[in-house]
Order: sequence, then C-alpha cells, then structure tokens
Amino acid sequence: MSTPVDDALDSRDPLTRERSHLASSRSALRAMREDVESLDIRDVTANWVNAEVLARQIDERIKALADLSDTPLFFGRLDYLHAPGAAEAEGAEGERFYIGRRHVHDAEGDPMVIDWRAPVSQPFYRASKKDPLDVALRRRFGYTGGDLTAYEDEHLSDPAEAARTSKLLQQEIERPRVGPMRDIVATIQPEQDEIVRSGLGGTVCVQGGPGTGKTAVGLHRVAYLLYAHRERLARTGTLVIGPNKSFLHYIEQVLPALGELTVRQATVDDLVAHVEVRGTDDAAAAVIKGDARLAEVLRRAVYSHVTMPTEAVVVVRGSRRWRVPAYEVEEIVGELLARDIRYGAAREALPQRIAHAVLVQMERSGEAPDDRVQDAVARNSAVKAAVKEIWPPVDPAKLVLRLLADADFLAVHARGVLSEDEQKTILWAKPARSVKSARWSAADAVLIDEANDIVARTPSLGHVVLDEAQDLSPMQYRAVGRRCTTGSATVLGDLAQGTTPWATRSWDEALAHLGKSEGVIEELTAGFRVPTDVITYASRLLPSIAPGLTPVASIRDNPGFFEVRPASETADVVAACEELLRNEGSIGLIAADARIPALSEGLAAAGIGCLAPGEETTRQNRLTLVPASLAKGLEYDYVVLDEPQAVVDGEPDERTGLRRLYVALTRAVSGLIVVHAAPLPAQLGG
Repeated sequence: MSTPVDDALDSRDPLTRERSHLASSRSALRAMREDVESLDIRDVTANWVNAEVLARQIDERIKALADLSDTPLFFGRLDYLHAPGAAEAEGAEGERFYIGRRHVHDAEGDPMVIDWRAPVSQPFYRASKKDPLDVALRRRFGYTGGDLTAYEDEHLSDPAEAARTSKLLQQEIERPRVGPMRDIVATIQPEQDEIVRSGLGGTVCVQGGPGTGKTAVGLHRVAYLLYAHRERLARTGTLVIGPNKSFLHYIEQVLPALGELTVRQATVDDLVAHVEVRGTDDAAAAVIKGDARLAEVLRRAVYSHVTMPTEAVVVVRGSRRWRVPAYEVEEIVGELLARDIRYGAAREALPQRIAHAVLVQMERSGEAPDDRVQDAVARNSAVKAAVKEIWPPVDPAKLVLRLLADADFLAVHARGVLSEDEQKTILWAKPARSVKSARWSAADAVLIDEANDIVARTPSLGHVVLDEAQDLSPMQYRAVGRRCTTGSATVLGDLAQGTTPWATRSWDEALAHLGKSEGVIEELTAGFRVPTDVITYASRLLPSIAPGLTPVASIRDNPGFFEVRPASETADVVAACEELLRNEGSIGLIAADARIPALSEGLAAAGIGCLAPGEETTRQNRLTLVPASLAKGLEYDYVVLDEPQAVVDGEPDERTGLRRLYVALTRAVSGLIVVHAAPLPAQLGG
C-alpha cells in the first residue's frame, strides 16, 4: 500500500512533513539491511557450495541496501487521482507514492519508497499537462547533500495551472560536479525514459550529440533491465563497454548508486586480450585490419587446415578389423563442412562420426554395440591419428601470426578479398619468430579474437551496452557482437564525434557488423548539459564533420558562460584556470596531446595541482589536465580549451582533427573559455 493523501490532517508544514518521511524511510532502509545482516544460513544450506553461493548473495544484498548519506533516498512524489482499474493493484484513489533509487518498505512490508523502475513510477517521467496519466500532483524535491531542502509541485490535472519549466529540475541538471559521473534518475526526460524502458528482446542504437544524456540513458537502461528481467540476466550476465579506462572509471559509480553491483565493465581491448599488445599500426594498416573483409580471410585460413582423406581408417578391436573407406570418411568431412559449425566443434564431432560408421558395420555383422563402444572407438589410436591428419587443431594466435608474416600464405587466403597493395600494407616488415615475441597491435588482437571465434564459439551475454561506439572498426563491432549473439545490445554514440580513421559512417552499417541489423535507431537532440552558447559555437563544425546530422538544441534556461580569448603565452592559459577555480565545481583543461607537458609545467610553476583523466576530483583538487585524445565521454563544470588549431593539427587528417575539436568544445556543463595564440580554424569563423 502507499501513503494516504491527507495533508489537511497534518498540522506540520509540507517541508517538515516530507523530512519526517525521509527520516522514517532511512530508518526503514536501515532495518531492512539489519534484517539481512542477521540472517543465519547454517541450517538452510545442504553443502559448502550452497553456503558459499548464498553467503555471496546475502553480501551483495547488504551492499545494495547501503544508505548513501549524500544521495537522496527519494527525489519525487506522485499523487494519483483514481484507481487505474481492478486489474491493476497499484494506484488506488487517494494514494501517494514516493519515487526513489530503490524500494524501501516498513516493518509491515508496506512500501515507503517505490523503485524508479516500477511501472507505477513511470508517470513521474512521462506525465504532462497534455497527458497527466491520472496524476493529480507531481512533487520534485531539492537536496543539499542528503538533506531535503526544497520541494516543487506540478498540478498536472488542474487546467487553471499553466505548464512551466521545473526550476528544481534545472538546478539538478546544472548542479556542480565533483567526483565521478552521477546518475540522472531524478532528471530523466520522457524521450530518454522511452529508451530506458524499451524491452530486453530488442537492440537499441542511440545517436545523441553532446549533452543529450546518451551515456546515462544506456546505464539506466541496464539498471531497468536488471529490475525487469533480473532472473534471466543473473544467468546470462550484462556488460558495459567503454572507450578507455578513464571513461570507465568516470562512470563506474552510476550503477552501484542505483543498487546494481553485478554489471561488468570493460573496454574492447579488454575483451580481446588474448595476447599482450605492445605495438601499433599506422593508420592505413589499422583501417585494413579493421575491415570486415578480414573475417573472410581468417575463415579461409582456418579451414584451409582441413584436408580430405586419402586412406581408409582401420580400427582393430580384439581379433576383428573394421575398415572405414576413404570415400566414406570424405563424405563425413564434407557433411561437417557443409553444416557451417565452429571448426573446433566439427573437429570434436569427427571421431564420433567415424566411430558411428564402425558401429554400423558391427551391427550389420550381428554385434550389439552400445554408446560405450562408440566412445571407445572414437578414442582408438587409428581414429585419433586420422582426425589429427584430416582436421588438425588450430591455434588462433599462430594463425594470425602466419597471415601477417607469410606473404604467400596471406595471398592464398586473401585472393579476391584484399588487393595486392592492401596485403602489402598489413604484412609485417620484420616477421616475428613466435607469438610471445610478436609486437601485436590492438587491431591484431581483434583478428585473433575473430579467429578464436571461428575455432570455438564465444560465450554470449544477455545484454551489452556499447558506449562511444562511433569509434569502433567493423571488426571491433564483430568482436562485441559475438558477446551478445543470443542477447541484445544498447549502442550509444555520436557520428560527429568519430575520431578514428575507421570511424562509423552510419548506424545501419554499424548494426549490421554487430549482427543486430534489426536494431532500432533512436536520436536524442535535446541538450540538457551543454550551455546554449557553447553548443551553438561547436555546431559550426557539423557541416564539415557530419553533414546532415541534426545539431543539438540546448533546452537550458541558463545560457552558461562562454568566451574566446586571444593569448600569447602559457601564463594566459593558467590565468584562465585560476579564474574558473574561483567557481564551485570541476574544471577541465583540455589541450592537444603534444601540449600537455608544457601546460603541466605551467600549472606547477603557478602552484596549481592537477589530476589526470580518471583520477577522482575532490573539493581540494578540482582541476584535471586532459589530453584531447582522452576527453571523449568526460564532463566538467567548466572547461578551458587550449589552442583549438593545435587540437586539429594533432590528428592525421583535418576531418578527424575537427571532430576531435568538436569533442573538446562540448565537455563543459556551465562554462567554456577558449584560449588561443594561433588563428582559430576557419570552420569556427576564425
């Protein structure tokens, strides 16, 4: 049941009453945690394995019930007008629901806070004056730390009250940021909520410009799916994939804050870490190695190891000799090849198929062999020798090593797929002698992962979130797709922010490489984080970097702070940082990678400490020095952008450089200062 709506019987003012409910809810949550902590499992587990599993589940439950002192336990309230119908148990007339990050109930089991993912909470995000969804009142709460300090009411069913922008909502969006990324559970917008609550069965691709909240939407979708399909995803698993370790560190607290502790996070490089990556490719080689055509080259190379038999297989058992002629073994091999199953699975099936042919002969001769006899024949030395000759084992890393080191071997398997020039481009100038001594590149590791999947199927997860997807090569998409062949995916990205030579050209193409051609593409164009003046300035680059893409439209009432300043020396950049440090919140100094050492020295000379991307900001250390190559996905309250033209010049071509600049320009939530001595890029109107 919910709290009855009867404010008139309570003499206290509304804010005092809501604070009282907050205190009671915190007490109830503490009691829930204590109940779990006091569980005694000694008499309910059959063995030590069950005890370990149950103990781990209890430990996870205790962690999920933690009351974070600086995080609001609930952020909203819904007062319904009527019961939605006898078929629906929730929302009876006069009931009130407090909406929060997790479910909290009292000693009798009655809810004091409803999980934001529950169906009854959905109108908090979707209800409007036009469609109130039977909500009489929506109340939003303002907090300072964990203390409730304000509230704001919307009487959705009152035609006399005009629709207006929520000031508390704006304040929450613009609240200064210190530390890692926060959840946006209190500020999810209707178009974001539709994506968050989309079903587990379908793949969703979200094209979203800077500040549209696509990363947060993806993380909240994981939290929602774990709520709605917990048992299934507990079996199959979930994974969040980010572009680099700094980004993953930045987002790592979002899901735990929502009570979800079991979601794994990784980069694509982590997924394909079959070998140690110690080398790099030039852009031309990396583009070819990342091309989906390499999958066919690898498939050919793997299956080239299969050779048709030239001799019969003779199995000796006791005094009897059983002969499987070469043509019959060839038929078996041909059938296995036609089934298009994994190379390793077919290799494991081959001895059983040969053994079955022997058993057929035994039965015809009057014997009555069973499965044990078939297994024994499959292990016979003659059968094992034949299988080794016909269908030898393949080591994926050694295979890729040979392809990249042996021009003749590559030419045979790339014929009609790669041109001679393309083959020369990816061949190693100095072939490595072994897998361990090879200076593998990141693209090589993806090729090994592809070969590994041709040999043995990659396990599939229930759901994968892929963020900053626009920077993946087709082969990297395939590597991610292998991890969710039987599950679904949430793909997040912005075509305008693609900064690799192989950057995604279209989401339809990306979904095809992922193996999710049926995926739905959604576009977020409302900007909640980036100030109007900043996104308008950055959008000047769109015609050059992503023609036809819809610019982000900031819906912020606060236009933010924006300034372009000429500079003559590093001291001017340092002065801009000192100026912004007088404000509350985090500051990012973003610069071309090559200029980072000089700026670090300048900050140190001025006595200003700075953090590296991924290091957590604190109230004492709020300035992060960010190489432009690592800025993607990160946000700061204020940004100083050093030398835009240097950011462009730091990339191999102008389009990639301008895209890198677009990323750097759009990292600010409240204000941006662009500092430059060199002329600005012409695309900015400089």
